[in-house]
Amino acid sequence: MKNIVVLTLISCVALFSCKKETAKVTKVDPKTGKTITVEVPADSVAKVEENPAIKDSLGVFTQSFKLEKGKTYPLTTYQRDVKTMTDPQGKSITATSESTDEMSATVNDIKGNVYDITLNIIAKRNSQSAQGKTIIVDTKQSIPKEDDLKMIWNINKALTNNKLNLKMDNKGNVISITGFEPVYTKVSTAVGTIVKEANQKASIVASLKETFNAEVLKDQLNKNLILIPKKGAKIGEKWTKSENADPSGKIKITSNYILKSVGNGVAEVSLTGGIPKKTEKKKDGEITHSLSSELVQNGTIKFDQATGWITNQNITVKTTQIETISDGKQSQSMKSVSNSSVMVNPSAK
Repeated sequence: MKNIVVLTLISCVALFSCKKETAKVTKVDPKTGKTITVEVPADSVAKVEENPAIKDSLGVFTQSFKLEKGKTYPLTTYQRDVKTMTDPQGKSITATSESTDEMSATVNDIKGNVYDITLNIIAKRNSQSAQGKTIIVDTKQSIPKEDDLKMIWNINKALTNNKLNLKMDNKGNVISITGFEPVYTKVSTAVGTIVKEANQKASIVASLKETFNAEVLKDQLNKNLILIPKKGAKIGEKWTKSENADPSGKIKITSNYILKSVGNGVAEVSLTGGIPKKTEKKKDGEITHSLSSELVQNGTIKFDQATGWITNQNITVKTTQIETISDGKQSQSMKSVSNSSVMVNPSAK
């Protein structure tokens, strides 16, 4: 086969001189971080807009958005958790849970630097597996037969096929998110078909409002859509974000980002960090109770260079917790290890 290829190339040179068109492209040298111009075959140049959303100025890349009116962009999130509990005798139990929130964003209008976007809540799926048994609640399937799952399905079903209105500027700043009240009403009606007690129904809706509101969704969008610092970043440059991991604010989770590469229409950011191992001890007489915990995260996030929109996120998170009780002579430990995958647009690798 190699000989045939060589002969074909030689024939091409003899008959047509095989003159290929070339193009000059600007890229960032990953070793020096400097912007350089190189000549490459024209047919190897990826089609990237002349003025993309994630653009380079003297080796410094900044992120904005260049979305198109009438276009729909995917925003599906998926999480898989595998948790293993080990008792003092060494026996282990493993449970797996999965959740998928299928969403998309449709650009209705663009006025100046502000996008009018419809957030489409399309479908929700949850599953849990343990000890050989799996239960699934999926809004694309019929209502489960089990009574305890009917409530979850009814709430999830009421949450889907809804639209929220998002106003966001071209820098990714969320101006407003509206349209929650009709969703709350829809959920309240759905819950009312199963729960007749008014206080219980009100409690369920109130709980939903705490986790599904403009502030929570704004925070999620900010985390998913905008990563590169406003001042920009060079290839290989690192920046860090820190946020509370508990309500008290005593425990912080650190996320270290590095702009790994920008090219062929894709900007890739790597992630590391977590919560360093920490051990707390409490003594009550002869008994010492200790609790150690640690969280490690790593992964990559990819953006479309032309539009600035997130195309794929794949992050793994490992949490380890060990609880030990000792009387000074002997001790017993319970260990819990959770391995999670957190993805955005999982079908786009």
